[in-house]
Amino acid sequence: MKTIALFGASGKTGRQFLEQALAAGYRLKALVRDPAKLPLQHANLEVITGDVLNATDVERTVAGSDVVVSLFGHVKGSPEWLQTDGTRNIVQAMQQQGVRKIISLSGGGLPYQQDKPKLPDYLIRGIMKLVVPKVLNDAIRHAELLQASGLDWIIVRGPRLTDEPRRGQYRVGWVGVNASTKVGRADLAAFILQQVEDNAFVGKMPFVSY
Repeated sequence: MKTIALFGASGKTGRQFLEQALAAGYRLKALVRDPAKLPLQHANLEVITGDVLNATDVERTVAGSDVVVSLFGHVKGSPEWLQTDGTRNIVQAMQQQGVRKIISLSGGGLPYQQDKPKLPDYLIRGIMKLVVPKVLNDAIRHAELLQASGLDWIIVRGPRLTDEPRRGQYRVGWVGVNASTKVGRADLAAFILQQVEDNAFVGKMPFVSY
Protein backbone atom coordinates (compact mmCIF):
# COMPACT_ATOMS: atom_id res chain seq x y z
CA MET A 1 0.00 0.00 0.00
CA LYS A 2 1.22 3.49 -0.85
CA THR A 3 2.72 5.97 1.61
CA ILE A 4 1.09 9.41 1.52
CA ALA A 5 2.90 12.59 2.53
CA LEU A 6 0.13 14.71 4.04
CA PHE A 7 0.19 18.46 4.62
CA GLY A 8 -2.68 20.06 6.54
CA ALA A 9 -3.60 16.97 8.55
CA SER A 10 -4.78 18.91 11.60
CA GLY A 11 -7.39 20.92 9.68
CA LYS A 12 -11.02 19.84 9.43
CA THR A 13 -10.72 18.40 5.94
CA GLY A 14 -7.27 17.04 6.75
CA ARG A 15 -8.60 15.07 9.71
CA GLN A 16 -11.34 13.56 7.57
CA PHE A 17 -8.81 12.57 4.92
CA LEU A 18 -6.36 11.18 7.49
CA GLU A 19 -8.95 8.95 9.15
CA GLN A 20 -10.30 7.66 5.84
CA ALA A 21 -6.81 6.99 4.46
CA LEU A 22 -5.77 5.06 7.57
CA ALA A 23 -9.01 3.05 7.45
CA ALA A 24 -8.21 2.18 3.84
CA GLY A 25 -4.80 0.82 4.84
CA TYR A 26 -2.49 3.58 3.61
CA ARG A 27 0.66 4.64 5.44
CA LEU A 28 0.85 8.36 6.18
CA LYS A 29 3.55 10.86 7.04
CA ALA A 30 1.81 13.97 8.36
CA LEU A 31 3.58 17.30 8.85
CA VAL A 32 1.98 19.43 11.57
CA ARG A 33 3.14 22.53 13.41
CA ASP A 34 1.47 21.46 16.66
CA PRO A 35 1.23 17.68 17.28
CA ALA A 36 -1.23 18.38 20.11
CA LYS A 37 -3.78 19.28 17.43
CA LEU A 38 -3.49 15.77 16.01
CA PRO A 39 -4.12 13.49 19.03
CA LEU A 40 -4.26 10.34 16.96
CA GLN A 41 -2.00 7.32 17.21
CA HIS A 42 -1.88 4.60 14.58
CA ALA A 43 0.70 2.04 13.49
CA ASN A 44 0.59 3.46 9.94
CA LEU A 45 0.83 7.12 10.96
CA GLU A 46 4.08 9.05 11.40
CA VAL A 47 3.56 12.58 12.74
CA ILE A 48 6.37 15.00 11.89
CA THR A 49 6.58 18.28 13.77
CA GLY A 50 7.46 21.15 11.46
CA ASP A 51 6.24 23.84 9.08
CA VAL A 52 5.36 23.66 5.40
CA LEU A 53 7.30 26.92 4.98
CA ASN A 54 10.49 25.16 6.14
CA ALA A 55 12.08 23.33 3.21
CA THR A 56 13.92 20.85 5.43
CA ASP A 57 10.73 19.86 7.27
CA VAL A 58 8.94 19.41 3.96
CA GLU A 59 11.68 17.22 2.50
CA ARG A 60 11.65 14.99 5.60
CA THR A 61 7.91 14.51 5.06
CA VAL A 62 8.10 13.82 1.32
CA ALA A 63 11.06 11.43 1.60
CA GLY A 64 9.95 7.82 1.25
CA SER A 65 6.42 8.70 0.12
CA ASP A 66 4.65 7.68 -3.08
CA VAL A 67 2.20 10.55 -3.41
CA VAL A 68 1.65 13.96 -1.81
CA VAL A 69 -1.71 15.27 -0.57
CA SER A 70 -1.69 19.00 0.21
CA LEU A 71 -4.68 20.20 2.24
CA PHE A 72 -3.16 23.12 4.15
CA GLY A 73 -4.61 26.60 3.73
CA HIS A 74 -5.03 30.04 5.20
CA VAL A 75 -6.06 30.63 8.79
CA LYS A 76 -6.13 33.88 10.72
CA GLY A 77 -2.71 35.49 10.62
CA SER A 78 -1.32 33.32 7.80
CA PRO A 79 1.40 34.82 5.58
CA GLU A 80 0.09 36.32 2.34
CA TRP A 81 1.67 33.69 0.09
CA LEU A 82 1.31 30.68 2.40
CA GLN A 83 -0.07 28.25 -0.19
CA THR A 84 2.34 29.34 -2.90
CA ASP A 85 5.48 29.28 -0.77
CA GLY A 86 4.49 26.01 0.92
CA THR A 87 3.68 24.42 -2.43
CA ARG A 88 7.02 25.59 -3.82
CA ASN A 89 8.79 23.74 -0.99
CA ILE A 90 6.69 20.64 -1.67
CA VAL A 91 7.40 20.71 -5.41
CA GLN A 92 11.15 21.09 -4.83
CA ALA A 93 11.12 18.20 -2.34
CA MET A 94 9.15 16.01 -4.74
CA GLN A 95 11.58 16.73 -7.56
CA GLN A 96 14.53 15.93 -5.30
CA GLN A 97 12.94 12.73 -3.98
CA GLY A 98 11.55 11.51 -7.29
CA VAL A 99 7.89 11.68 -6.20
CA ARG A 100 5.62 12.36 -9.17
CA LYS A 101 2.04 12.89 -8.01
CA ILE A 102 0.47 15.65 -5.92
CA ILE A 103 -3.18 16.30 -5.07
CA SER A 104 -3.79 19.84 -3.83
CA LEU A 105 -6.97 21.31 -2.36
CA SER A 106 -8.23 24.76 -3.32
CA GLY A 107 -11.50 26.68 -3.52
CA GLY A 108 -14.06 27.27 -6.23
CA GLY A 109 -12.85 30.85 -6.58
CA LEU A 110 -9.80 29.51 -8.41
CA PRO A 111 -10.71 29.79 -12.12
CA TYR A 112 -10.28 26.96 -14.62
CA GLN A 113 -10.76 26.86 -18.39
CA GLN A 114 -13.68 24.40 -18.29
CA ASP A 115 -15.71 26.47 -15.83
CA LYS A 116 -18.92 28.12 -16.98
CA PRO A 117 -19.69 30.31 -13.97
CA LYS A 118 -23.25 31.44 -13.39
CA LEU A 119 -24.32 34.64 -11.64
CA PRO A 120 -23.90 33.23 -8.09
CA ASP A 121 -20.39 32.03 -9.02
CA TYR A 122 -19.44 35.47 -10.32
CA LEU A 123 -20.80 37.01 -7.13
CA ILE A 124 -18.76 34.64 -4.94
CA ARG A 125 -15.57 35.37 -6.86
CA GLY A 126 -16.29 39.09 -6.72
CA ILE A 127 -16.77 38.94 -2.96
CA MET A 128 -13.52 36.97 -2.57
CA LYS A 129 -11.62 39.60 -4.57
CA LEU A 130 -12.94 42.28 -2.23
CA VAL A 131 -12.87 40.50 1.14
CA VAL A 132 -10.04 37.95 0.93
CA PRO A 133 -7.98 38.91 -2.11
CA LYS A 134 -4.81 37.37 -0.68
CA VAL A 135 -6.44 33.93 -0.43
CA LEU A 136 -7.62 34.03 -4.05
CA ASN A 137 -4.35 35.46 -5.38
CA ASP A 138 -2.39 32.84 -3.43
CA ALA A 139 -4.56 30.04 -4.83
CA ILE A 140 -4.02 31.28 -8.39
CA ARG A 141 -0.26 31.55 -7.97
CA HIS A 142 -0.02 28.10 -6.32
CA ALA A 143 -1.91 26.65 -9.31
CA GLU A 144 0.46 28.32 -11.75
CA LEU A 145 3.39 26.84 -9.84
CA LEU A 146 1.95 23.33 -10.05
CA GLN A 147 1.16 23.73 -13.75
CA ALA A 148 4.78 24.64 -14.43
CA SER A 149 6.25 21.92 -12.18
CA GLY A 150 6.31 19.03 -14.64
CA LEU A 151 4.67 16.87 -11.96
CA ASP A 152 1.45 14.85 -12.15
CA TRP A 153 -0.81 17.33 -10.35
CA ILE A 154 -4.51 17.40 -9.53
CA ILE A 155 -6.10 20.47 -7.97
CA VAL A 156 -9.37 19.54 -6.27
CA ARG A 157 -11.69 22.51 -5.81
CA GLY A 158 -14.66 22.76 -3.49
CA PRO A 159 -17.43 25.26 -2.69
CA ARG A 160 -18.63 26.06 0.85
CA LEU A 161 -17.57 23.21 3.13
CA THR A 162 -19.82 21.72 5.81
CA ASP A 163 -19.30 19.27 8.67
CA GLU A 164 -22.31 17.10 7.88
CA PRO A 165 -22.03 13.29 7.94
CA ARG A 166 -20.68 11.56 4.88
CA ARG A 167 -23.37 10.97 2.25
CA GLY A 168 -21.32 8.81 -0.08
CA GLN A 169 -22.72 10.74 -3.05
CA TYR A 170 -21.49 13.92 -4.69
CA ARG A 171 -21.00 15.46 -8.12
CA VAL A 172 -17.71 16.05 -9.89
CA GLY A 173 -17.82 18.78 -12.51
CA TRP A 174 -16.62 22.33 -12.99
CA VAL A 175 -17.77 25.63 -11.54
CA GLY A 176 -21.21 26.25 -13.05
CA VAL A 177 -21.28 22.81 -14.71
CA ASN A 178 -22.95 19.93 -12.83
CA ALA A 179 -22.24 21.70 -9.54
CA SER A 180 -23.84 23.19 -6.44
CA THR A 181 -22.70 25.60 -3.74
CA LYS A 182 -21.69 23.22 -0.92
CA VAL A 183 -20.12 19.88 -0.06
CA GLY A 184 -19.35 18.05 3.18
CA ARG A 185 -15.72 17.74 4.21
CA ALA A 186 -16.12 13.99 4.67
CA ASP A 187 -17.28 13.49 1.07
CA LEU A 188 -14.66 15.90 -0.27
CA ALA A 189 -11.99 13.91 1.57
CA ALA A 190 -13.35 10.69 0.07
CA PHE A 191 -12.95 12.09 -3.44
CA ILE A 192 -9.42 13.30 -2.69
CA LEU A 193 -8.53 9.84 -1.39
CA GLN A 194 -9.79 8.26 -4.63
CA GLN A 195 -7.34 10.42 -6.58
CA VAL A 196 -4.39 8.71 -4.87
CA GLU A 197 -4.97 5.74 -7.18
CA ASP A 198 -6.96 7.35 -10.01
CA ASN A 199 -5.22 9.38 -12.71
CA ALA A 200 -8.31 10.52 -14.61
CA PHE A 201 -7.99 14.09 -13.33
CA VAL A 202 -4.21 14.51 -13.62
CA GLY A 203 -3.56 17.99 -15.03
CA LYS A 204 -7.12 19.12 -14.25
CA MET A 205 -9.03 21.04 -11.57
CA PRO A 206 -12.26 19.13 -10.80
CA PHE A 207 -14.95 20.85 -8.72
CA VAL A 208 -16.64 18.62 -6.12
CA SER A 209 -20.10 19.49 -4.74
CA TYR A 210 -23.47 18.00 -3.88
